[in-house]
Amino acid sequence: MKAMLLDAQQKPLRMAELPVPEPGPGQVLIRVGACGVCRTDLHVADGELPHPKLPLILGHEIAGRVVQTGPGAERFREGDRVGVPWLGWTDGTCRYCRTGRENLCDNARFTGYQIDGGYAEYTVADERFCFALPDGYSDEAAAPLLCAGLIGYRSLVAAGDGERLGLYGFGAAAHLIAQVAVWQGRRVFAFTRPGDEEGQRFARELGATWAGGSDELPPEPLDAAIIFAPVGALVPAALRAVEKGGVVVCAGIHMSAIPSFPYDILWGERVVRSVANLTRRDGDEFLTLAPRVPVRAEVHPLPLARANEALSRLRAGQTRGAEVLVP
Repeated sequence: MKAMLLDAQQKPLRMAELPVPEPGPGQVLIRVGACGVCRTDLHVADGELPHPKLPLILGHEIAGRVVQTGPGAERFREGDRVGVPWLGWTDGTCRYCRTGRENLCDNARFTGYQIDGGYAEYTVADERFCFALPDGYSDEAAAPLLCAGLIGYRSLVAAGDGERLGLYGFGAAAHLIAQVAVWQGRRVFAFTRPGDEEGQRFARELGATWAGGSDELPPEPLDAAIIFAPVGALVPAALRAVEKGGVVVCAGIHMSAIPSFPYDILWGERVVRSVANLTRRDGDEFLTLAPRVPVRAEVHPLPLARANEALSRLRAGQTRGAEVLVP
């Protein structure tokens, strides 16, 4: 099979010819229909997330079809459409797993990080951590739901049920979860890179009440804010934007250093919290909700061989919606 391989961090991916993997016990072999390009892939490639398996096939927003099942695999049959997310395996026995917090498992393994992912024509995955994909979505449209959507959904739940919601960084996750928030009757305030008029226009097209630069204050105080951009300086900016009792959720797996800030912007029972990974419950809930909204991803499909271009576009902030690789 063809695959884009990461041999070393801070190096471009290279096209490689590799054997099609064999599914082991409890695994399924999937023909990849599409794989979303996530900012986490960029963090791995750029060395901001340390110690990946190398060489590595990136990609954890995988949509495709089961073509073979391994010994003991019974959840899916050949021909079933499935999605593969970031969370690829947990031990099921640690205190986090035993208390419904498998996203914090001490021994978790992640797709496209410790497990080869979807920048390839085929991949294998533990069937317990795969999701049946909802009808009505092509593989290209479904792929971004599997991380941008799932992490966005978990972040939205963590933000509480406040009506005025700020979204800092209007990329793949924000453009999906803004649709859910508007459907829920919330008012969305979108923050983009300063001067990004196209991004602000995109946010308003998706129902945002207001859109402006991340260096601006919104026209009224927020009940909650979610930070999708990996920029630590946005934490005090968001704290200044939320009113007393407000919640600031840091949704990324990596963020630059958070600068010091005065206590008075935290005081008043404001809360800063992070979201880590996802649980299978998040996936079940969001993939049931998405067709009801309906959530529609704006995708920019590229052939597998142009994976480096997709990463460069994401790095430069040139992506409207989501980059998706199609083998």
